[in-house]
Amino acid sequence: MTRRGTTYRGRFAPSPTGTLHFGSLIAALASYCDARAAGGAWLVRIEDVDEPRSSDQATSAILATLEAYGFEWDGEVVRQSRRGALYDEALERLVAQGEAFACTCTRRELEAGRLGPGGERVYPGTCRDGIASEREARAWRLRVTDEAIAFRDRLQGWHEQRLEREIGDFIIRRADGLFAYQLAVVVDDAAQGITHVVRGADLLASTPRQIWLQRRLGLTTPSYLHHPVAILASGEKLSKQTGAAPLPIDPLPTLLQAWSFLGQREPPARPASVGEFWSWAHRMWTPSDLPPVTMLPSPR
Repeated sequence: MTRRGTTYRGRFAPSPTGTLHFGSLIAALASYCDARAAGGAWLVRIEDVDEPRSSDQATSAILATLEAYGFEWDGEVVRQSRRGALYDEALERLVAQGEAFACTCTRRELEAGRLGPGGERVYPGTCRDGIASEREARAWRLRVTDEAIAFRDRLQGWHEQRLEREIGDFIIRRADGLFAYQLAVVVDDAAQGITHVVRGADLLASTPRQIWLQRRLGLTTPSYLHHPVAILASGEKLSKQTGAAPLPIDPLPTLLQAWSFLGQREPPARPASVGEFWSWAHRMWTPSDLPPVTMLPSPR
């Protein structure tokens, strides 16, 4: 499914660790409507870089559900598991520039570290100046500074973070050899020419890290919009890990529920079909009507 080229390129990037649920639908709907309202392209990327937790069965189920709910994406579906060479190239470049370093620290060794404002353990810089000869390198981290990384989110407004004091040097390749989300998403967004990222507010705290990586790799920073996410009564984000139910077979009622969750204007009459719903939604999508985020779950 291919559309005429435009200057807007958005994407939806689910992880195939289970079926789509209501929280996934909110993210898909927001990114899809934002792209189509702007006359732009909307891509689907399967974020299966964490291969042990991903499955082909889940990937097939995700794509089938998107089709059943009337989503139409542009171009071929990209899968991170097939893009390791791109991530290797980025890591090699960062190492050559002196930006990335090997780390021997275990999770247990870092448990005593202080907590940053977002609740994450701040890496204390243990290995940034080299590792002891008797220790074996486990992960790769990206060196950061105390420079303020700031951007204006289209919904959340001005957001600023000082990585050194709030996060510390962060992992870009894990101890198990898998590439971290932060590196993979930055490389993929650039490779696919993504201009606008519309995603859940649980990823807002990750954005400064991604901007830092983009700058280190000489990549363009896209526009960001972080929309509200579905929260359980316990305060946890609705997700596969918190037992979210798969999307129902009948799409229309759930699409209308997601549309309402995002604070969008109700259709004057109930749409007669999924196609009629999308025709309305693409014309009437209004990002300024998105409700404010009152609680941000822990970042990815």
